[in-house]
Amino acid sequence: MAIEQVIITWIHLTSAAIWVGGSLFIGAVLAPILKTMSFSLEERLQMMIRVGRRFNKIAIPSLIILIGSGIYNSYSFFNNFELLFTTSYGNLLTIKIILVIALITTYIIHVRIIRKDIEEQITSKKMSELQIKKLRLKIIILGEIIVIISVAILFMAALLNSGI
Repeated sequence: MAIEQVIITWIHLTSAAIWVGGSLFIGAVLAPILKTMSFSLEERLQMMIRVGRRFNKIAIPSLIILIGSGIYNSYSFFNNFELLFTTSYGNLLTIKIILVIALITTYIIHVRIIRKDIEEQITSKKMSELQIKKLRLKIIILGEIIVIISVAILFMAALLNSGI
């Protein structure tokens, strides 16, 4: 394996660890811990939003690197689109591409729901408890979908890497 490919693989795996590991941490560790804290619902939601914004500073570049290195690794298939539909590798790659598109779409929706003006409404207590509960539920559901899709993409990547 050429040194260039080793470096790209290392960067790809590091980015995947940041993206998926961070997402899993937020969903499986931070969110349950916040539920047990005695802070108000607004304070817990604000904390979750702050953690999410801070995570996004490394998560978004990691996702961009993942997409870029994925395209680089799949370049030969993009030169011959017929391979995407006539080989098992191409079929798995097509499914992975669809999952990545679903991930990006879900992530954009997730980020749009917790925009700065919404955060300011929570901070200034301009949202009712019912609105906050609905917002929290949307954030949790979208976050879970992002984690599930991310893990599915990792699974597809593992299958592709194994040469299936």
